[in-house]
Amino acid sequence: MVAVPPGRVTLSDRRTQRSWPVDVAPFWMSAFPVTQALYAQVIGKRPSTAHGDQLPVEGVSWWDAVRFCNALSRSEGLTPAYHLGIQDDESAEWDTSADGYRLPTEAEWEHACRAGSTGPRYGPLDEVAWYRGNSDERIHPVGGKRPNRWGLYDMLGNVWDWCWDVYDAEVYGAYRVLRGGGWSDQHWSCRASVRRRSHPTFRIDDVGFRIARLIRLRPGTYL
Repeated sequence: MVAVPPGRVTLSDRRTQRSWPVDVAPFWMSAFPVTQALYAQVIGKRPSTAHGDQLPVEGVSWWDAVRFCNALSRSEGLTPAYHLGIQDDESAEWDTSADGYRLPTEAEWEHACRAGSTGPRYGPLDEVAWYRGNSDERIHPVGGKRPNRWGLYDMLGNVWDWCWDVYDAEVYGAYRVLRGGGWSDQHWSCRASVRRRSHPTFRIDDVGFRIARLIRLRPGTYL
């Protein structure tokens, strides 16, 4: 896990031509997308289309991702971040005081992706991301491209990352935010600001996730 410092990020949406600033508290984020090996270790399943321990897990829904976060938290003696209903495809509540693993918010994701940079990417695309122009139409092991200045790999390209946020409840209902672009995407999708949306039950071979946690300041105190 990488310690991401606090900061402010301005999110934007091309469809509505709207932008809004968000203050981000410090937090931990995984240096890589969750791998197939880790997912299998925690959940006992390998849902991905391509196979390889160090490949990002893909073919996972938003619900799969939040269940993974809770399972990993329990395995490490942490308090799960999510309270899921009996029919957990119908309700999920985030306990923001919990010290367990969770999905990043999209503001956290973009702040972490930019790592203090202001352009569309944190480096030349071919150096930092697997995308349609260089992926040979396949997913690649995590960590094969240059990280950003905070030590986060594959923030752009390889697989899209599920985020916690609802995209636009009034227009798209329960659809959740995806960020980062994937191995089959054109260059314009692999930018720090690009937002994609999908239903939380959706599974496809270029969507995965990475995990986050609260940073503990002192015993009994969290941000």
